[in-house]
Amino acid sequence: MRAFAYERPTTLQGAVALLAEHGSEARLLAGGTDLIIRLRDGSIAPRIVVDLKRIAELDGQIREHDGGLTIGARAVMTDIAADGRIRRDYRALAEAAAVVGSVQIRNRATLAGNICNASPAADTAPALLVYGARVIAAGPAGTRRIPIDAFFVRSGVTTLARGELVTAIELPRPTSRPGSVHLRRTRRRGHDLASVTLACAVRADGVTQLAYGSLGPRPVLVSDETGLLADPTAPELAKMRRLEALFVGASPSPRSMRASPEYRLAMLHVLGLRAVGTAIERLAQGSVPR
Repeated sequence: MRAFAYERPTTLQGAVALLAEHGSEARLLAGGTDLIIRLRDGSIAPRIVVDLKRIAELDGQIREHDGGLTIGARAVMTDIAADGRIRRDYRALAEAAAVVGSVQIRNRATLAGNICNASPAADTAPALLVYGARVIAAGPAGTRRIPIDAFFVRSGVTTLARGELVTAIELPRPTSRPGSVHLRRTRRRGHDLASVTLACAVRADGVTQLAYGSLGPRPVLVSDETGLLADPTAPELAKMRRLEALFVGASPSPRSMRASPEYRLAMLHVLGLRAVGTAIERLAQGSVPR
């Protein structure tokens, strides 16, 4: 591990100033579940680590606002998975948060950190995409809101500018509660990284949105507005063909050790059909997990 400077600013302005000064040579510490490992194995060697835990403007609260929910930058996966409002209105996100790493990891890993790492395999990214989440970022030029689909660029790269950091994630309140689900495929149960991640939301107006990860340089959102996928009476073969058209852009890396491209593509279609069926059932039941 290379030696690095360590700062613990107490204000958001102070953290922004440090990031603006050091740029790519700086790394942020909130939960630290990814950062500490990468510091130890030498895959990153920053000149400065900026600890965010003393900044009063950054918290782990999940607050209601007129348009939905705001999840603070330091909100951890355990709290997100257990929150009754998220389980009721954003069920796929609760399910995604519940399978991130191990119990110990979920007690420290933050939602903001999960998306800022910009891993194509990030469990929470597909759910945030189907719900139309917005990322609130603060930087030298002030505060801005970034649609989550415009936030990801490629593995490890987001559209955050120099000096910017995420202060919260907003979830718009749905006009009607969709039926939604998060599914993934891993080599084994537990805290393994997924070879396929997928979220699906079926709305009452017949629109179906699906987002998938681990099959390209970034998670991808697709939408079916024909009503076919949302129709419980539509033939399975017709739905599979529609999914094939929607998933045509999936391009898994041949260098991954977790699964072959052929296997990932096959499982994407299997999980897609399964997710649509589950989401339709949940929409009809209007059920809330206990």
